[in-house]
Amino acid sequence: MKTNRYVACVNVLCAILLLSLFSGAQTQIDPSSSGQGPPKESGSFRKPELVELIKLDRTIKLDIRYATSNNFLGRAVYKEARAFLQRPAADALVRANKVLRKNGYGLIIHDGYRPWSVTKIFWDATPADKKEFVADPSQGSRHNRGCAVDLSLFDLKSGKEVVMPSEYDEMTERSHINFVGGTPEATRLRDMLRVAMEAEGFAVYEPEWWHYDYKDWKEYPILNIAFSEIGALQTSR
Repeated sequence: MKTNRYVACVNVLCAILLLSLFSGAQTQIDPSSSGQGPPKESGSFRKPELVELIKLDRTIKLDIRYATSNNFLGRAVYKEARAFLQRPAADALVRANKVLRKNGYGLIIHDGYRPWSVTKIFWDATPADKKEFVADPSQGSRHNRGCAVDLSLFDLKSGKEVVMPSEYDEMTERSHINFVGGTPEATRLRDMLRVAMEAEGFAVYEPEWWHYDYKDWKEYPILNIAFSEIGALQTSR
């Protein structure tokens, strides 16, 4: 009987110890590191000023795939088909569009500012061997800062989007900015887009010919607000 009571006491003490250790570990978890929210940032940032692109230049076309099921997820993650960038990036994009229009082409936007929560959805849904095509939510995305844009060209005469070496959001080697296997015309158009964007302070993300980051992206904070809340953000900060 004494032996049984001794064993029972030891088991109870072990259970209490394990419970206290688990509880202590739980209280130390940072929500941002466990995927419950954006990463915490230190330092000073510019005041966000997200601008709706078509309000700056109505000749820019929108094809916001993430507001539809026509994307790599197969479902909509935006409630509204809208595109925003921080004002300096938006102004630079308008200038690039004007240059391209002189050559018979216009910009068509697939995505701009992206809430952090959507970046998390993309990361969780993407296989490990394709992670280079999505941003790590623990670091945040330049889309989350309002300084990245996904875009292509459309022909001014036909109004149709041009053919590039790969489809938008295609997770293959054909999407790389230096892929050499496309048709001469597709390569020419891809390179034309790059020249126009780089002249205005954008840099291409090499695995994706459609993704461009504005030069001042580090100066803006990671944001996690819906499109419908952007107006309130501008007035409250």
